[in-house]
Amino acid sequence: MRVFISSLIVVLVVVLLPTNLAAESSISEACDYEQIDGENPDMQTMNCLLTETALEYNVPPEIVKAIAEGESGNWRHFDENGEAIVTKDNGIGVMQITNRSEFDEERLKTDIVYNIESGVKTLNDMFSRNDLPVINDGHRDILEHWYFAVMAYNGTKPVNSPVYQESGERNTDAYQEKIFDIVEEFSLIELETLSFTVEDFEYDTDSTDNIEFVTMEYQFDLSLTKTKHKFAAGNSVTSTTDLNIRESASKDSLKVGTLSEGEVATISGKFEYDEAADKKNHFVWYPVTLSDGTKGYAASSYLTVKFKDVNSGHYAEEAIYYLNDRGILKGVGNGNFGLGQELTRWQAAILLNRANDVPLTDRPDPELSDISTDYQYYNHIAAAVDEGFFGGYEDGTFKPNKTLTRAEMAVVLERIYNFTSDPTGHPFSDITADKWYSDAIVRLYNAGIAAGITKTTFGPQITITREQFAVFLARSLSENFRLK
Repeated sequence: MRVFISSLIVVLVVVLLPTNLAAESSISEACDYEQIDGENPDMQTMNCLLTETALEYNVPPEIVKAIAEGESGNWRHFDENGEAIVTKDNGIGVMQITNRSEFDEERLKTDIVYNIESGVKTLNDMFSRNDLPVINDGHRDILEHWYFAVMAYNGTKPVNSPVYQESGERNTDAYQEKIFDIVEEFSLIELETLSFTVEDFEYDTDSTDNIEFVTMEYQFDLSLTKTKHKFAAGNSVTSTTDLNIRESASKDSLKVGTLSEGEVATISGKFEYDEAADKKNHFVWYPVTLSDGTKGYAASSYLTVKFKDVNSGHYAEEAIYYLNDRGILKGVGNGNFGLGQELTRWQAAILLNRANDVPLTDRPDPELSDISTDYQYYNHIAAAVDEGFFGGYEDGTFKPNKTLTRAEMAVVLERIYNFTSDPTGHPFSDITADKWYSDAIVRLYNAGIAAGITKTTFGPQITITREQFAVFLARSLSENFRLK
């Protein structure tokens, strides 16, 4: 058993809203759980309670389950005498919540679901803090993005520094490092190692004062890990290794097939928990259908999204999956991405709204003659126009089905992301200063967002395909994708 730092030390006063009794009830119902006083649930019931609560708060379940394991060991809430586990520093229960005025101490001891929810709320609040560093774009579904929130769950103290101040070596004894080790061990997921330097943090090793974070934003050019709990029916997936497909949600059930590495299968329903109640698995099982029609169950640990028409090594592959991981860009059905399909203006409006977390409600009518309120994508277009992403044409239309051109793409992306690059030098003979799109194209070129179709031509009137737009949008969102 690992030795962990004393249980939860919350350095920020976390203001919890009144407990959502409806949410607690729905979680208990989803897990078919009725608490018996003084008795710990079986492993897979606890897996369910932790998972469903995490999903309720949009927190990766892998992180929540690892914290619960690290804090209490074997997901225990009650000791052998049926009493709630309370440590010498007053950490309570499975999530080792330190008693504060914001919590109901008695419920923390007697109500397992309340204890779990309090821990998840606390972790969620840590992720939302503005005094902790952000990794890449800070997307919630990426496990490594929770590194500093996990640290803060225990305390941003010198003992949890990611590196030793004296040597610069990685501090594998830091709380968050141990939690990530648990993710790898029990969720069977290999996480990326994040590299930090001594210069990123200031603190006195002989003090209990909090670490001062010098570097507040990190950009890691790594293949980071998305939670494995958000696949949906109809998703095309592949496996990172040759994976046995089981007859039911259990490793002990009959093997009915193999999902070979790189082969595509289809998710056919919501994930299920292991049939063996005493199994200490943090992963879940997805019902899948293989390409030959075989039906069975696959362990979530090894699954990743895979579009049938995006071959390994395709120039847009990384950009496509980067946007897909963030819920920005999806497929066109039947497991395909839609490689080579031209991108329309209504499709671009949807993608840009998703990429920028644009709310769709309470928008004024854009007053475009071809966009009525009953138009299928009215809300998206109204929001995009209201945000200033798009405008209508001189004749008062939007032309939603018109294919986006490279010039229009450049103007829209420059309008949204306001690239501060040099607006002058460029090699394109077909871009002259008198064109309405010239400034945007030159800025995108100098920012590393877009190159030409040849070394000396940009092709402003050439239409954009889905994969081309994926590359341009990924470069706009993340410096890691930009041309050097």
